[in-house]
Amino acid sequence: MQRPQKTLRRLQLTLAMTALLSTSPTWAQEWGSYLKPFAADSLWNSRPVNPVFDNFVIPTDTYFPAVTNNTYSTGIFLASPDDPPVTVKGLTGSKGLFNTDDENYHDVTIPHWPAAARAAPGTDGHADIVDPTTGIVHSLFKLKQEGTQWTAAMYAWTKIDGRGWPEPGHYYQGARATGVPAAAGIIRTHEAAQKPEYYKHALAMSLSYSGLSPNPAYVFPATSADTYAATRNKGSIPEGSLVMLPPDFDTSRISNAEVRRIAETLKRYGAYIVDANIGTPFVIYAEIGSDANPSPSGWNNTVANELQSVRAGLRRVISAESWVDGNGNKFTPNQNLNLLSMRGNWTQQSGSVLGKFSSWDQAVVFPATSSVSEVVNYSNRGMNAVTWAKPVMGASYTLTARTTNGGKLRMSIYDQLAGKVVFDSGYLANGESKTFTWNANSPRLALYAQSGVGNSTAVGGQLLKAN
Repeated sequence: MQRPQKTLRRLQLTLAMTALLSTSPTWAQEWGSYLKPFAADSLWNSRPVNPVFDNFVIPTDTYFPAVTNNTYSTGIFLASPDDPPVTVKGLTGSKGLFNTDDENYHDVTIPHWPAAARAAPGTDGHADIVDPTTGIVHSLFKLKQEGTQWTAAMYAWTKIDGRGWPEPGHYYQGARATGVPAAAGIIRTHEAAQKPEYYKHALAMSLSYSGLSPNPAYVFPATSADTYAATRNKGSIPEGSLVMLPPDFDTSRISNAEVRRIAETLKRYGAYIVDANIGTPFVIYAEIGSDANPSPSGWNNTVANELQSVRAGLRRVISAESWVDGNGNKFTPNQNLNLLSMRGNWTQQSGSVLGKFSSWDQAVVFPATSSVSEVVNYSNRGMNAVTWAKPVMGASYTLTARTTNGGKLRMSIYDQLAGKVVFDSGYLANGESKTFTWNANSPRLALYAQSGVGNSTAVGGQLLKAN
């Protein structure tokens, strides 16, 4: 008897994923890897204990809630050391490829570009490339192949073994509105093929403007939101929020296996709001080609109604007793994150070589030189105005230099209202710190970087709250 085509496809997919898991090296199945992105204590891999919920209900909208594994989701492509480099340029007719971290337009050469890489078919054109050799997830928005040339509107990156969320200094680390890569939180192909009781990570979700908050537009752990949030949003849930189904939500009444699996995940891990959509109460994202679509054959009244019941049950988490990471350890999420970036325009003060900001190094990098060179950055782009991380007047902060080859870092803060310099760290070598009281109402930063002699030098820094 001939097996139905849909069932055959699922069987082939399951066998393929089983083969992938069995043949993948150990590193590929550990935290911070292609199959298990980000650290064990990333909020994507953690769950709250005894969460407290808001009472706002995500409203109905033009369409029914959805789970998408195609047009507006993304593929996640694994690069190998043997894959060739590819230079991505800006879209034809545009200013160029916008690099979110250095806030400039320029081409980016991805060191290893897998042949399988494809853009999502929707207008967002998402694609994320995981490169284990560099430990980087390359996240692209509106990716296109124009002839033999790859182009995109935007490029960002994050560490595959990192938090999975940006920090105030490196505030945009992916192509979603919240600064996360499109791959973060999505239901993966290998996960869906295994048909678990629930997925062991928080999910990625977008809301329509009717559910999203105009002010605040985003909350921790997000560092940004959609551009027009203040005028378009009409709801009460900021981007970056965690939404969950309460413990008493009855999943036994859900007949569709995939909807029930998602609901069980929402009871345990929840979903983070990473983006806005138009007219759909919520969208949950699954990897393109995965078997996570609860209605793969098209419209299904039962699925639509069961997703509506999930919508009606979802609530925003406003606090939790504690958190449990992917290894089962309790922890408190860290909000004291680096405030400083070395981005901006650097001009030469002395010496023979010019140091330039390298986003992948998070530092100013000088080429090899036989004498000390110094550059200065007056652009005041070293700190981004992330709302939940703004410096507090009277609080103590610690600046620490992170340099190589004898490089040195100096930072001064000029208060534009007071008309004077209120802090100057002096030159700090690698690992040296300076603690000071923040007392600038209208700060303007000046950053200085000094090279070592001989090999290339990297000069970066970290600015953290000290109390």
